[in-house]
Amino acid sequence: MKILNLKSNNDIYSSNVHFVLGSSNAIDDVNTLVDVGRDPSVIEKIDKASTGVGKHRVEQVVLTHSHYDHASLLPQIIEAYSPKVCAYSTSLEGVGRVLRDGETLKIGDEAFEVIYTPGHSTDSICLYCRSEGVLFAGDSPVIIASFGGTYEDGFAKAMARLARKNIKAIYFGHGDPLLDDCNTRIRYSLEMVEKSLKSC
Repeated sequence: MKILNLKSNNDIYSSNVHFVLGSSNAIDDVNTLVDVGRDPSVIEKIDKASTGVGKHRVEQVVLTHSHYDHASLLPQIIEAYSPKVCAYSTSLEGVGRVLRDGETLKIGDEAFEVIYTPGHSTDSICLYCRSEGVLFAGDSPVIIASFGGTYEDGFAKAMARLARKNIKAIYFGHGDPLLDDCNTRIRYSLEMVEKSLKSC
């Protein structure tokens, strides 16, 4: 699996746009954008990427949630590449597959589990690849540094699920990925969530 972050224009407020490809650009790999952001220069970067001979450059879009900084470019992406669009949201225009918690979908050359993580938004999801230990977290606050936040039960249940997984890399909706000590940080975050819920 190859993961390219296409976001680089800091003059436009946008989420990260992760372009996920198979390691060898095989014909059955599913070239996927995890979030599309709102920076039109992403399209030029997609067109320059090595995405495999005889393949659609973007076959699939998976949105971690529908906030504008993650989804605004969707109409242009659909016009340029006609991908299948997947999201937990049932109201976002252009979505062809409504995702459900616990289901699996292919991204690049790997299988990813959909994990519903309500809290940041009502349609927030994380995407977890067991074989690679990769987690796309979107804006879900899976790394919590201190006690005192407000969380809902559904998010606490999602964090408990994440704490049972082997996570080696976390790719966030904004900022750089976390590539070290992910399991320890997730378990600590779960402790903060549970402590906050008990204090309510």
